[in-house]
Amino acid sequence: MTRLLSTAALMALLTACGDGQPFVFDEDAVAPPGDDAGDPPEDAFDDEEPPADGEGFEGDLDVPPGTASPSPDASIRRFEPLNETGGGFVRSVSYNAAEESFTVDNLAFDGITPYRRDSGLPSMGGYAVFESDETVRDPVNGDEIGQLDYRAIYGVSRNSTTVDGERMPVSRFAIVRSGDFVDYGFGGFLYERNGGVELPERRDGQAVFIGDYAGTRVFSGRGGQELTEGRMQIAVDFTDFNESEGVDGMLYDRHAYDVETGRPIKATQDGTRVETADGVVLDLPTARFTLATGSTTADGEILGNISSSVMVDGTLEDYESGSYYGIIGGDLDTGGEVVGVLVMTSDDPRYDGVTAQETGGFILYREAP
Repeated sequence: MTRLLSTAALMALLTACGDGQPFVFDEDAVAPPGDDAGDPPEDAFDDEEPPADGEGFEGDLDVPPGTASPSPDASIRRFEPLNETGGGFVRSVSYNAAEESFTVDNLAFDGITPYRRDSGLPSMGGYAVFESDETVRDPVNGDEIGQLDYRAIYGVSRNSTTVDGERMPVSRFAIVRSGDFVDYGFGGFLYERNGGVELPERRDGQAVFIGDYAGTRVFSGRGGQELTEGRMQIAVDFTDFNESEGVDGMLYDRHAYDVETGRPIKATQDGTRVETADGVVLDLPTARFTLATGSTTADGEILGNISSSVMVDGTLEDYESGSYYGIIGGDLDTGGEVVGVLVMTSDDPRYDGVTAQETGGFILYREAP
């Protein structure tokens, strides 16, 4: 069921303004050993302290707001900054394992009960997917009030660590978006590393982290929402560049799905689909990091640009462009991991005057054979 409000109502919501809630994670527990990443532990991201902007990277991009004074020896938490299209309003979420539910704060008309696992696509890329209530009943007159259709993606590391005597996952992320706006609409993303990290000494080789990716696509110029899943890898060169570690990566084997039906869709071109040698259909192109200096910090954070291209009438053309954000965590002597999100925008070739925004999350692992 598509839950679209009138254009006037949507524009009124989009032009509303207000401060988002402070963002701090308040951990309860982690998944027991052997639990799948799609079945996250019971935990909460709750309000305790006001956030502060983080330190910037070299270059034009800045690390998202969150932990004010990051350190390689401590946890780091980040969230989407407020923007003119409604992003950055989600800064507090919680997961209830017993009820298999997900609570999101600071979004109007997303129901009054916790989100439930999505009926059509309960998981994407190994991460849990939740959907909001369709209606809310007025307690006085009994009338039903239509709600906006929000989807939340929640990922949690299969590894755990101890911080201040509490066991918690090494990494987590959450993304919330809705397709019921004429623009990208209200939502947000959160990601964190729990505990510190000890990066390898300079001149100490390279490392590659590989894992699953899941995202959501919303649009400006039309309503609707699509979910995506794929694979991702990030490589870090701890030897060069001289001023900071080099970071390279790519998002590949990416597929898009209709959020209402769960069916795969052709998200890039007018009926043209690309197949690999073994017959796997690729709905979205491979997106690659832009290799640049200044993509890492001594605290283990990474940041940079990401883009993709498609072949149109025999010519390679730019398709998506955006930014990735991440944090290296875990024990790099035996493995380690990277958690993060990316945001890319593109002109949607299926429609005139429509742009797409994809927000995705990932937890990638480096494991010994």
